[in-house]
Amino acid sequence: MNEPQIPPTARDADEQVREAVAAEMQLLDPAVRRSRELAEALLDPEFMEVGASGRRWDRHRMLAELPTMSGSADNQRIEVSDVRGVLLAPGVVHLTYQTNRDGRQVLQIERTQWAAPLAALDKETA
Repeated sequence: MNEPQIPPTARDADEQVREAVAAEMQLLDPAVRRSRELAEALLDPEFMEVGASGRRWDRHRMLAELPTMSGSADNQRIEVSDVRGVLLAPGVVHLTYQTNRDGRQVLQIERTQWAAPLAALDKETA
């Protein structure tokens, strides 16, 4: 029998949002984007994203193509602004933010479920 879910406290919610934002920002780092191992540690096995072009990305496709995308291959950092996060359920954070790549501003909308705590990734990148 499943036990009922206990709603997270405000502190827990803020912490989960901060961790999701930090992990998302790491995923935009050129070194992480070029490393399958580091990116794999961040993307949930059920990862799915709809890109600005309308293309659907699953984890397998994203990991395969991430190293060749803008901000990876050209080693250019992606500028980020207006980051907002809301905890929808334990472990599920809805993020929105603006990116500026090659002079093109894009609104990113993410439903994020992180597979690894941020502290685990910090150890790998150190």
